[in-house]
Amino acid sequence: MDRLNYHHLRYFREVAHEGNLTRTAERLNVSQSALSSQIRQLEHRIGHALFKREGRRLELTEAGRLALDHADRVFEAGEELLAALGPEGGADRPLRVGAVSTLSRNFQMRFLRPALDDPDCALSLVSASSTELLEKLRALALDVVLSTEAPSRAVYPDFVAHRLAEQSVGLYGVKQRMAYQNLADLLKAEPVILPTESSIRTGFDSLISRIGATVRIAAEVDDMAMVRLLARDGVGIAVTPEVVIADEIAQGILHPAPFALDISETFYALTARRQFQHPFLSQLLDPTAIG
Repeated sequence: MDRLNYHHLRYFREVAHEGNLTRTAERLNVSQSALSSQIRQLEHRIGHALFKREGRRLELTEAGRLALDHADRVFEAGEELLAALGPEGGADRPLRVGAVSTLSRNFQMRFLRPALDDPDCALSLVSASSTELLEKLRALALDVVLSTEAPSRAVYPDFVAHRLAEQSVGLYGVKQRMAYQNLADLLKAEPVILPTESSIRTGFDSLISRIGATVRIAAEVDDMAMVRLLARDGVGIAVTPEVVIADEIAQGILHPAPFALDISETFYALTARRQFQHPFLSQLLDPTAIG
């Protein structure tokens, strides 16, 4: 099958937007007959008439409107390609951010704040499983992935894990659930809301083994937003980094237990090694901006 001639497509697009063959020929500095010939060849290749004449003006047929829609997208993609590989490094394209679906929304907002505050930085946000996001990052369909786990170097040797922050994990709950003199009594008496995130769960299992407590789990949750909602509803004591429930602490809804758990969670921004990184990304990868 013969390939589409993009010179023909460009001339068709110019005429379609102008609506006048003569003016388009003058603007492009080609003869009217040459322009007509280019469009006839495109019509022959597609197998449909693209224009119909209405008085002195050329109107698009249904096939012509469909062809113009595709032509616009083709040439817009070409302009985006030139911009991405040009001196500005694709500053006009959206910054494509993936976040593991279980990740704290508060942490995501802190990470994205510089981009959200910049009117010139457009964002494209994706939430999915870690596996899905890492494959998108490998295919360069994402610029960065937010996660609490660094990927295996054996599986993803071209990824870089930027350590953004590490937060201590504590116990947080409504005031009436926090009146205990020691950690063991609190854990024995109050039900806990436990995230399934691996580092928190592993650390918590080690903790209760050390202190010999039998813990009643109110809920095991794979979404930090749900951990926050359950805790503020008084369902139990949340085992979580402070960033997850920062708003509730500030409002006096949730209170920290004064007991150290010796559990921490690390937050990473994952990128792929590539020549053409989004120019705004370096601002977001500064750990001092996260806190």
